Amino acid sequence: MADHVEGHEKHESAAESLIDKITDKFHGDNSTSSSSDSDGEKDIKETAAAVKAKIYRLFGREKPVHKVLGGGKPADILLWRDKKISAVVLGVATTIWVLFELLEYHLLTLVCHILILALGVLFLWSNASIFVNKYTF
Repeated sequence: MADHVEGHEKHESAAESLIDKITDKFHGDNSTSSSSDSDGEKDIKETAAAVKAKIYRLFGREKPVHKVLGGGKPADILLWRDKKISAVVLGVATTIWVLFELLEYHLLTLVCHILILALGVLFLWSNASIFVNKYTF
């Protein structure tokens, strides 16, 4: 148990020192010699990528959440990367919930009303197209 705690503390201190080195590098504190910078920079970049991967992974996951959700459009919608589509999906789901739960609307009634509305639109469209085509020639 003590070895585990010691190892964890060493890992944290190594990560903190690496982050300090990186921030010093960005802020222009070049106290190290330039002759060993090429090897040092390569090591720092590799370990920085490893530390960054550990920092941004919740619960030590290997893959990002976007990849776990399958990537693509569905993952973008679930993770709110495409805010407009996500808002539309949330609005439609909320409307459906309000219709069925709060207003106690039934699915069969909704389907029948949608079909009657579609029938009325098609009827008006077919009659209007006769008049539009009659006067265009």
